Amino acid sequence: MKKILLIFCLLIIGIKGYSQQFSQYNTGTLYDSFENPSQRSFIPDSSRMYAFNFFIPNISSNFLLTGDAQSTLIRRAFNGTYNNNSLIIGGGKYNYVNLNADAYSLMFKIFTNIKGYQEVGFFTETRLEGKGAFTDESAALLAGVSSFPSNTYDNVLNNHYYYQLYDAIGASYREQINKQLAIGFKFSALMGIGYNKLTIDESHLNINKVSNSATISLRGRYFNSQEPGGFNSSSLLPTLRSPGAQISMGMAYKTDDHITFQGNIKDLGFIHWYSSSTSSSFNNTVSTTNLQPKVAGDSLANVIRKITNTSAKIGSFTTYTNARLEVSATKSYYLDGDNHIKYSPTLVVSKELFYNGLAGAFVNHFQYQNYHISVTSSYDNFNLFNVGLQFMIKSPNVEFFIGSERITQTAGFARAIHSPTTYSNTSYAGGNFFLGFALKFGQVVEHPLNASTIPNGDKGFFGRLWNRFFKTYQ
Repeated sequence: MKKILLIFCLLIIGIKGYSQQFSQYNTGTLYDSFENPSQRSFIPDSSRMYAFNFFIPNISSNFLLTGDAQSTLIRRAFNGTYNNNSLIIGGGKYNYVNLNADAYSLMFKIFTNIKGYQEVGFFTETRLEGKGAFTDESAALLAGVSSFPSNTYDNVLNNHYYYQLYDAIGASYREQINKQLAIGFKFSALMGIGYNKLTIDESHLNINKVSNSATISLRGRYFNSQEPGGFNSSSLLPTLRSPGAQISMGMAYKTDDHITFQGNIKDLGFIHWYSSSTSSSFNNTVSTTNLQPKVAGDSLANVIRKITNTSAKIGSFTTYTNARLEVSATKSYYLDGDNHIKYSPTLVVSKELFYNGLAGAFVNHFQYQNYHISVTSSYDNFNLFNVGLQFMIKSPNVEFFIGSERITQTAGFARAIHSPTTYSNTSYAGGNFFLGFALKFGQVVEHPLNASTIPNGDKGFFGRLWNRFFKTYQ
């Protein structure tokens, strides 16, 4: 828990920032097919029947920081100094920080049936997710009490956050019901790695500047579940200590006008944290006498540890994963007479099911032969505008992509890391990066008229169920 407040401000996931990976929508990559289960990843008569990432992680990471504390925390993190000039003390203004990441360490898919365009996949994944917020006063306390003009403050430390980290292992299934409709499912067994949640509903702060001391009162709730003995590299290894389950499901429908509508419910699930986890409802007051600037962070960490451990109970609890509902629409056009340049605009709307996050995106895919460029603009219900850029090389059997959903902020944050003392507050600071790779091998997926072997022509389970229900036999 050393320097817990600095970690809390910089590394815990935030409420007001909402982020989502939009650039991969309708690209047909192996990554896209796992994230959007009704999306196909094989092209008949071109693709080979096995797709694999060869254990090269397909990763996506995102960082976002809004509010007055941007320059304060960036300078503290990368320069070791504080500058609290931008903070407003006494107003209880909030800052929001977002850090989420996921990595597919294994992705493997098989094209199993040409009649129903059936695809079966297997994967392993590690994911970090969560929400949180902190006040200007919380950031200011990391430098001691010199920035506080008064001695007494109420409810200026009402911070809240949660994060959870877990492994997932599972399978996916995709089937083309008919020429217009496709469905897909992704089933995951979850293995919890760590969970931490703090909610402060009421706070009081009494400061003595002469002695660099303070009395802090906090009331709220705290939950914690971690690897016994502390977090280390071995904590990332799969374990059944904290089990859970998750499902994603999707449907795609192509109209007669060649507009493809897609709907997905993603990452709907839960984790049951193991019986040695702790939880507490705290309402306590602790004094600290060591709030000099160089050690204030450690002193505040000790205060929080003492208060949150009050009345701690040992026992399991259950949390849910951050599920989302997403819908999209896309249509492709050729921009030249020779059909060399293909343009595929996609509109996406994404809504968190258990939180208030809402975002919309306009993704512009441009393709020339095997080269793809995607330009993405997105906007959310907290007035944050982003511009993203993706470069992809994709043939029927090889794919590689790299990009950022926040290209301007990523470049700005890189400059801030290099020169933190020159950074000044903007609408938000942030960074985003994603990278992926996969290959296909084996026999070529062939239509019956082109096949070197004779297929049996059977549809899949869902196709047969669809035909029986709607009395269709195509």
